[in-house]
Amino acid sequence: MKIRLMLADDHRMFREALRTPLNAEPDMLIVHEVGTGQEVIDGILKAAPDVLILDIAFPDINGIEVARCVRLMHTGLRIVALSGYADRMFVNEMMKAGAQAYVVKSAGTDELLAAIRAVMAGKTFLSPEITAGFVKHAIEADEKAPASILGLREKEVLHLLAIGLQSTEIAARLFISTATVKSHRRNIKQKLNISSTAELTRYAIREGL
Repeated sequence: MKIRLMLADDHRMFREALRTPLNAEPDMLIVHEVGTGQEVIDGILKAAPDVLILDIAFPDINGIEVARCVRLMHTGLRIVALSGYADRMFVNEMMKAGAQAYVVKSAGTDELLAAIRAVMAGKTFLSPEITAGFVKHAIEADEKAPASILGLREKEVLHLLAIGLQSTEIAARLFISTATVKSHRRNIKQKLNISSTAELTRYAIREGL
């Protein structure tokens, strides 16, 4: 019995490029193709695919919202996200929305085929490019020093920086001079090996400060 595929991408040429290799697989068959998010929602029950190959960028409804919607409509559906975005945020949101696999468009057809067969076997699949990015992020996060190396006043300054206060506002809040706040900021960056305020903010959030 063939795996029934629904292909959803707003670029017709891209869909046509995928059609031949997918239909050439002896165990696969494209049963429906659409170019908008709304067309996915409207056609999912009628097409009754086993696997939805779903882009993220549509001109009407983004693929993340589409995935949330169709998973409620068709509970047995497997979703393979196929996107040009490799950013962790998109991957995380798509997987939380119900996708079981995420393949980048720069990958070869072999990765897409592997993803389809993986989700049909009840497994998850991520392109190696995405996995490498996740590992790199985890390593960089682990390289940051623990918040315990900061003094109490430094933690207070970091917290106020993270919620968006400027040095003068922090000085007024803590009843210290602006020069002292700037000194604490320098010390915090040195101790944590962090160079920018944006990185400090992300660190503070991750550490619960």
